[in-house]
Amino acid sequence: MRALARIYPGPVSNETPHRGGSPSHPREASLPGDRLIRSGVIVFAIGAVATLVTVAPLFLGADPLPSVAYFVCMLMGVGFALAAVGLLRSIAAQRREAAATARVSPPPVPPSG
Repeated sequence: MRALARIYPGPVSNETPHRGGSPSHPREASLPGDRLIRSGVIVFAIGAVATLVTVAPLFLGADPLPSVAYFVCMLMGVGFALAAVGLLRSIAAQRREAAATARVSPPPVPPSG
């Protein structure tokens, strides 16, 4: 353990630098895909509830719902696709940001000791 103390002299922060929000450090700005992810989750949830409502009469022996109800079930796939596109946009934005930061800042020089 003593060897690590010589490598990192002085105080070292235990906080991880990230763009995420917390109560002490609110998020500065949302990433490009955040709204797509949120809307995808909402659309997926609507489709999941519609699927449960549509399938329930089939198990309970009641009359099946009209075809429109089955089309609403397809919102599950649409919501999943929206969230996936939002995730890919967010990944691309983070990669661009990391590449820009890597080009600007020189690599750290290890201390000679």
